Amino acid sequence: MMGIRAQQKEKTRRALVDAAFNQLNAERSFSSLSLREVAREAKIAPTSFYRHFKDMNELGLTMVDEGGLTLRQMMRKGRQRAEAGGSVIRISVDTFMEVLESNPNVFRILLHERSGTSAPFRAAVAREIEHFISELAHYTEATAKRSPELARAQAEALVTLVFNAGAAALDMKRVDRKILADRLVIQLRMVAKGSEALQHKMDK
Repeated sequence: MMGIRAQQKEKTRRALVDAAFNQLNAERSFSSLSLREVAREAKIAPTSFYRHFKDMNELGLTMVDEGGLTLRQMMRKGRQRAEAGGSVIRISVDTFMEVLESNPNVFRILLHERSGTSAPFRAAVAREIEHFISELAHYTEATAKRSPELARAQAEALVTLVFNAGAAALDMKRVDRKILADRLVIQLRMVAKGSEALQHKMDK
């Protein structure tokens, strides 16, 4: 069982991560945040920051890991919801859009840092995207009976479409986001149908 001091340390660490996430928006990427700003919002002294993170880069990499994990968990829940009945593509898109609306900065940090100036950040985002692709490829191979190569290609296409749609949807009004989601569903179904047709042709 975690001791009181360890619990307090974890609580403060969590407050720092949340404070940094809260300060992200369309105009502010992680690289524009200062240690003092983050510490102030977390209600700790700037010098106390170093008890929890070596520097701002370590905090940012933690946020990238957390952002990717949160999105993957939500997408898994979407697929589980679809197993109870319904279109896995439609439900997955709706789940993704719900995350963007309720917690946009989880995705925003992946978007900003994917093409940022920091090589470690770009590598961390690339790893998170690879986790998405790998997980979806395994799911597609198992449930849609695709070959490993075709499942991988399909997963790469789907993740690219979803990521690009997410970038466009972040700062949209709800009505425009709904239109985008409907279009994304069509695009994903086109990829899935094309993959199905190609697999059928390869199996002949």
